[in-house]
Amino acid sequence: MVLHHLVDIREPDEDYSAASFRQQADEIICELHKRETPIFVVGGTGLYLKALTRGLFRGPAANSELRLALQKKADREGSEALHQELQKLDAEAAGRIHPHDRFRIIRAWEVYSLGRKPISQFQREHGFRDAPYDVLKIGLCCEREDLYKRVELRVDRMVESGWVDEVRSLLNQGYGPGLKSVQSLGYRHIFSYLFGDLTLEEAVRLIKRDTRRYAKRQITWFKADPEISWFPADPESFQTIESIVEAFFK
Repeated sequence: MVLHHLVDIREPDEDYSAASFRQQADEIICELHKRETPIFVVGGTGLYLKALTRGLFRGPAANSELRLALQKKADREGSEALHQELQKLDAEAAGRIHPHDRFRIIRAWEVYSLGRKPISQFQREHGFRDAPYDVLKIGLCCEREDLYKRVELRVDRMVESGWVDEVRSLLNQGYGPGLKSVQSLGYRHIFSYLFGDLTLEEAVRLIKRDTRRYAKRQITWFKADPEISWFPADPESFQTIESIVEAFFK
């Protein structure tokens, strides 16, 4: 049995961030290291992994009043409008942030408003130079068509396994679609279905489409990391990967 950490650690209405993740992950990693337990960090959220292995810049703390105002502006005008305005203030950051990535757009605006300089400048000054751990990074890749088929199959299986009932349960507990946590892929689409704005077929189609787009952005993010060693996602690669991992831990 492999023990997993940092699963089901927050309620849907509780805030969470890359900084929170790093602090909690650091504590767990230190404890596992004391016990000489091999540590694997698995996931697809590039910013969180970068925060863990390279640190985060020390920018202004979140401001709930400003963030709420920016969220309302995004609701009225759309994330794309905020992104276009960010382009004028911080073209470097805007170039790295997708026009639909509302939360990163709002954070960039928040940093600029409170810190009086662009978030890209904070990032350059920090340079992600922290390196608290010796890290081996392994990436699995497959043909784009095969990846998209896997994405669509995964969505179908999640729906078949009760995803709609899960979101309905959240709604019955009083968690609305405006929460940051339920704006994540899939959940916002299923909320739209439960509110009658989409059919289930339409919701599933949009989930698949948006997940494919997200996967494409993930590929771009991780391909830019020179520390990652890439291998085909097939059984023939696994023995090679296993040998590399064993040598690393030794």
